[in-house]
Amino acid sequence: MADSLLDKKCVPCEGGTQPLTRAEAIRQISDLRATWDLAPDATKISCDFEFGTFRDAIGFVNKVANLAEEEGHHPDIHISYSIVTIELWTHAVKGLSDNDFILAAKIEHLLG
Repeated sequence: MADSLLDKKCVPCEGGTQPLTRAEAIRQISDLRATWDLAPDATKISCDFEFGTFRDAIGFVNKVANLAEEEGHHPDIHISYSIVTIELWTHAVKGLSDNDFILAAKIEHLLG
């Protein structure tokens, strides 16, 4: 469940760590509350978050930035007026790791 992901902390990936398989990613994505899309090659997840105003979207981005710094795991963030797209993947493994799902759950938690 996403709640158990909230209790975890992102950890640095070691060299040689394998990315999650498609099946593992599908299992973990089902634990999230928001609708996260899994890339066709199962190397990234992304989610659009809609807000009422540009200022609200930027406020959310600032919260995500602070969280990313605390976790030491940084998403790609795209802003289009009041829509924020968060894209997660682990560069060190060239795919998905547990860290991506931990951060996704914590990003969802920022919204209450």
